[in-house]
Amino acid sequence: MEGVVAIILAGGTGERLGILAGERTKPAVPFGGKYRIIDFTLSNCVNSGIYNVAILTQYQPRSLTDHIGIGLPWGFARPDGRIQLLHPYLAREEGHDWYKGTADAVYQNLQYIEEQEAELVLILSGDHIYKMDYNDMLDFHRKNQADATLAVTRLPRDELINFGTVTVDENQQVTGFQEKVKEPKSDLVSMGVYVFQKELLLQVLEEDAQRRSSRHDFGRNIFPQLVGNCRLHAYNFEGYWRDVGTIRSYWEANMRLLDAPPSISFSADWPIRTKEDEPRSPAVISRRGDVVNSMISQGCVIEGRVENSVLSPGVVVAANTVVKYSVIMDDTVIGRESVIDYSILDKQVVIEAGSHVGVGNDFQINREEPTILNTGLTVVGKGARIPEGVKIGRNCAIACNVTEKDFRSSIVQSGETIRPKPRRSSRKE
Repeated sequence: MEGVVAIILAGGTGERLGILAGERTKPAVPFGGKYRIIDFTLSNCVNSGIYNVAILTQYQPRSLTDHIGIGLPWGFARPDGRIQLLHPYLAREEGHDWYKGTADAVYQNLQYIEEQEAELVLILSGDHIYKMDYNDMLDFHRKNQADATLAVTRLPRDELINFGTVTVDENQQVTGFQEKVKEPKSDLVSMGVYVFQKELLLQVLEEDAQRRSSRHDFGRNIFPQLVGNCRLHAYNFEGYWRDVGTIRSYWEANMRLLDAPPSISFSADWPIRTKEDEPRSPAVISRRGDVVNSMISQGCVIEGRVENSVLSPGVVVAANTVVKYSVIMDDTVIGRESVIDYSILDKQVVIEAGSHVGVGNDFQINREEPTILNTGLTVVGKGARIPEGVKIGRNCAIACNVTEKDFRSSIVQSGETIRPKPRRSSRKE
């Protein structure tokens, strides 16, 4: 689409995702079997005809950079296509440093935006799950002759405290913006999807950069300043949208894919594209295998029972094993006579025979990370190896690359965290 440049914010640390984001930025976290979270935003762009895209990275960008490459799976390798990964950098002039907030991330790339032959700047978050035709929002913006437009959707009252909320008048013009308050005046939340006239964006970001008291964030600083000072409108989005910023919301969004109909359909009319790392054979479900209401990706081998779960490519479930209400990522191997219940297993995890992950009715919250693991879900980090016969409770965190030597006991009580022990160096000093 001519006249539009899209900027995707993809540098978040994903702190509330705990060990799932320990070695990757949040948009690069696997989701829905074979996808990554950022695939939904990228696919929305190309399905909307927007091929001029810049991705702002920062925290642990390697996995994201490897995944996106030159953008071939999404169709950016075409004459009018352009995808750029822009990293923060240190410069001789004052002001260039690590991004201090979402607005500062865009501000530090103003030169790139100024160089674009675009009237409108579409700013997007790379860590949300939704399908949206941005043309509808752009048309709404133009029809209302808006200076800036933000997309909004309605959420239940108990979730509003985690989002910026918006009040509007009868013409959908924004009359108030509150960022993460206990008693919001509206159930309309900002989706992190913004359209700006380029000249206004350049102006407000320059002004915000000069405010020492600012946290340089669109929700906390930019939009409250714009209310009443320009034509700021809210575009109402009625489809499914989910911020998967917590362990619980990430798990729930995966489970919603199993609904009938699913929350997000992977249909040909609005395809979600992704990078296929390597060709995989079709999934195999043996005579002894049993699958109920689950998503099974290519390359999986199922000899046990899988129910209400999402399995990424290459997962092996051995005989007499039960996996239920869980998310299992690429190339994880679950040994015979094991049980995985209400858990998230990252890539390349090995569960030895007879082990149980997610055991019992004790919902003691995690002692090290009480705000992250407090709903009963147990998370096992990438590359971890769980010894034979180990029983792991609820709200547990098993860190990346843990080995059998890191377990002091065959029982990990609910709320406990297992991390790799310091290894003694064999090198002579």
